[in-house]
Amino acid sequence: MPVEARQTIFKNLQNKSRTVSEKPGVYLFRDKNNRVLYVGKAKKLRSRLRGYFQKSAALDPRKSAMIKQVSDLEFTVTDNEREAFVLEANLIKQCKPRFNILLRDDKNYPYLKLTVNEHWPRLEVVRKIQKDGARYYGPYVPAGAMWETLSFIRNYYAIPSCKYSLDKRMRPCIQYQIKKCSGPCAGLIEHPAYLSAIHEIQLLLEGKNKGLLKLLRKKMRTLSDEMRFEAAAVIRDRISAIQKITESQRIVAPHLGDVDVIGLYRKGNAAVFKILFVRNGIMIGARDFFIRNVSGEYDGHLFKNVIEQLYEKKIIPPPEIVCSHIPEDGSFLSAWLSDKRSAKVHISVPKKGTKRKLIEMAIENARVLSEQGQAVRVDTLLRKIAAVLHLSHIPEDIGAFDISNISGRAAVGSFVYWAGGSFVKDHYRHIKMEAIKGPDDYAMMREMIKRTFNTFKGQEPESGEQKSEIRKLVEIPDLIIIDGGEGQLRSAKRALDTAGISVDVVSIAKAPDRAFLLRAKPPVDLEDGTDVSLLLRKIRDEAHRFALTYHRKIRARKIFASPLENIPGIGKKRRFALLKHFGSIEAIQHSSTEEIAQLKGLNRPLAEKILELLKRRDDAQP
Repeated sequence: MPVEARQTIFKNLQNKSRTVSEKPGVYLFRDKNNRVLYVGKAKKLRSRLRGYFQKSAALDPRKSAMIKQVSDLEFTVTDNEREAFVLEANLIKQCKPRFNILLRDDKNYPYLKLTVNEHWPRLEVVRKIQKDGARYYGPYVPAGAMWETLSFIRNYYAIPSCKYSLDKRMRPCIQYQIKKCSGPCAGLIEHPAYLSAIHEIQLLLEGKNKGLLKLLRKKMRTLSDEMRFEAAAVIRDRISAIQKITESQRIVAPHLGDVDVIGLYRKGNAAVFKILFVRNGIMIGARDFFIRNVSGEYDGHLFKNVIEQLYEKKIIPPPEIVCSHIPEDGSFLSAWLSDKRSAKVHISVPKKGTKRKLIEMAIENARVLSEQGQAVRVDTLLRKIAAVLHLSHIPEDIGAFDISNISGRAAVGSFVYWAGGSFVKDHYRHIKMEAIKGPDDYAMMREMIKRTFNTFKGQEPESGEQKSEIRKLVEIPDLIIIDGGEGQLRSAKRALDTAGISVDVVSIAKAPDRAFLLRAKPPVDLEDGTDVSLLLRKIRDEAHRFALTYHRKIRARKIFASPLENIPGIGKKRRFALLKHFGSIEAIQHSSTEEIAQLKGLNRPLAEKILELLKRRDDAQP
């Protein structure tokens, strides 16, 4: 951008910041493509914003780079600071601004859900938490321990894993025959006995193994006294298995109960967070996050952002969260987490005792992860990509498009997203290309880019079909990869220019693998086996895989679709009635209007329409 134009924009932003209210609120910085660069909150909006646009402002390098990209600002005034806190968290979640601290985490962590609110409780795996009266146990990170626990419970307690209603009597399925289910649907277990098993499962999931073992030993002695030796042997085997589980569990401290431990280690421009999940004094999982480009951000601000994003939807907050540093806005965070938990959540920074030892363990783990160099390797790799592809700046994230079709039929487009060293599948997109007729790859690519980035920018789609594609917004990547050659690259560039989006774009062709650039340079060889070539090809291939999978799904759906589905007024019940009466589509075609009209729910005009459309279908086939 010319210096004069940048100075004009800066002056306009200065003037706009002087007109802002001094009340609490939230502000957004946008770039020339209308993308949100940063979301912040302030107790006094005018003072905070003027601090960004004073020539004498002492901004750190990260914020200085951001201000150079800002073309406009927006603000929303709130009644108090707590409202601003909640609004800021929601906007960061929605817009994912590149200059905010983002976890780049698209996972929903698994929980075991025990439906104690139902007459016949079940145990199932879920990734979404609801306030439905059920008991949730987790999160299990990684999920291996959860599947082992679930397998043990199903083996030794034989509770049903199906979705059928247990209040309706039916014949037991094969799960009962192989002794994986106690058969409550067939009345083969009494309700009190079933609830007794559920109580034992609850004790096991809550880590109350001592109490459970005491209960089981008492049951075993009672059964033995009653001469029911086979039943006593079953309980004996259950006791032995639970003892083995207890020995393998990493018990931190039984008196701790439920607590999450968050440790931070910083080195250079990167930060590593290590989170330990402790439930009932047992460590059930751990998670780590690498965050790059954190220069100028103080520890409390990093902690605030991590806690907000971690607990926004993925994890039920425990009664206590212990941190290695004091989070910014700690009182607001505690109140927000308490609302999510529906009970008090306390945030603390312990100085001694067991909790301090856990903090030190988390920090040490974060230090080891940092020194393994993952965050540094990603930074180095992105710098290499910028140099090899002659990009205007180092890409923070990369997106890739691909088209899949057979001679224009069942055409679909895909978009995949890579950031921070891994694919972010929550940002993937696929789109049907029904509006494009014939095998026109260039038109399909233009359509794919147009519709994908209309979604990104929050524009209202033109048609009802496209409205169904709107999902939560994600940022436009710094680098876009197109699967194809020079023609596809030029087509994609025109589509981006039409949408008013200015980003680096390259295309990657196959056999041999090579990248085409826009800046009148020869193709870049990607057959050399370097880390840059391998990553670019990996991203291109992931877009191809995602498109091909969706294309095959659409084709399979069309192959097995009934021609009756395309006839207006013929729903599932009428299709079933027609096929049940006539036996096949061919038989329907050779029947008369009167024969069809006499069926229940049909009439003569509808019968005529059915025969007409089926005849038209036959005429259209080669």
